[in-house]
Amino acid sequence: MNAIASQIDIAATRLPVLVIDDHPIVLQGCRRVLEDAGVETIAEATTVVGGYRIFHRLRPPVVICDLTFQGSGMAGLGLIRRIRAVAPETRILVFSMHNDPVIVARALEAGALGYVLKDHASAELFEAFGKVRIGEVYLDRRLATEVAMLRADARRTPESQLTPREQQILARLAQGRSYGAIATDLSVSYKTVTNACSQMRQKLGVRTLAELIHVAVTHAQRQG
Repeated sequence: MNAIASQIDIAATRLPVLVIDDHPIVLQGCRRVLEDAGVETIAEATTVVGGYRIFHRLRPPVVICDLTFQGSGMAGLGLIRRIRAVAPETRILVFSMHNDPVIVARALEAGALGYVLKDHASAELFEAFGKVRIGEVYLDRRLATEVAMLRADARRTPESQLTPREQQILARLAQGRSYGAIATDLSVSYKTVTNACSQMRQKLGVRTLAELIHVAVTHAQRQG
């Protein structure tokens, strides 16, 4: 390690880290991990309100927080958003028992940079803190895969299941074109257009031509 890198590391250890969790054992565990990482100043809070007050006073560059608090539900998500709103440079690591990819995704969308499960070894928290402290994202491989799949599913609209030909026809329905005009535009038979519209109604879960046209117009508006 060169002298400059060493100075940066030393400076980083002197910056405060805030841990917000309402379980004393978790706070103790986090403190040990942070001490092992060389952190000299560790602030603790057991409530969302108390955590935000300490954050506002210290402005630590890194915050480790839970998502759920006794009597406050998933208040940690709101806390993350609030911290990021006033200090977007703050690096937040979630330390939670929730392994649902929907919750993980919501935490990341709120502004968390990393996410660690409480039932994992302290070595993982150590690794995650090290990455988040320098501005890198941390998710274990399984959570990263599940969140990626979740986001892919969210992007997969019913319209994306249509064939290229069906999408061409849907676009022309949105323009108010008749079956005959669409057949002429695409150089296909009238029957090809009607059959395609029948298939699209099944794929899109609509029953009538009017409903199909409504879907076509809505899709066109979303596409800009």
